[in-house]
Amino acid sequence: MSRSTDTTTGQAQWMEMALVLAAQAAAIGEVPVGAVVVSANGQLLGQGCNQPISSHDPSAHAEIVALRQAALAQQNHRLPECTLYVSIEPCTMCVGAIIHARITTLVFGAREPKAGAVYSHPGALLNPGLNHEINIVEGIARKASAQLIQKFFAARRRP
Repeated sequence: MSRSTDTTTGQAQWMEMALVLAAQAAAIGEVPVGAVVVSANGQLLGQGCNQPISSHDPSAHAEIVALRQAALAQQNHRLPECTLYVSIEPCTMCVGAIIHARITTLVFGAREPKAGAVYSHPGALLNPGLNHEINIVEGIARKASAQLIQKFFAARRRP
């Protein structure tokens, strides 16, 4: 696993799309997480927002939905040379899917202190037995990503 803090304009644009998708998830009562998969040549291959509640599918996290779309678009379960943009640090399940898909770069906005499995609760990506290394870019649209999820949970906690 290598870490980068590159903040190119392209990354900000894709993260903005992920944030729009996250807002769509919030609008239907889902935890606001959005994700997009982009090819090396800048083509959008897949997108998704959290939908485990509405789809009755515990695996329907934004990352998984986007990876499924991208795999179908590529007609390949592997997505080499692709970047996954996600508003919040992925959980253990999603990290596993990212590894199996052979995503080249993971870009995420804000850490998820309870369920994040990249830096908040490291393990999956730090396993020395992995045969795939993922470049990680953290902090693109960090403030907007964190505010969206904090606002969502604050509203749910109000009486």
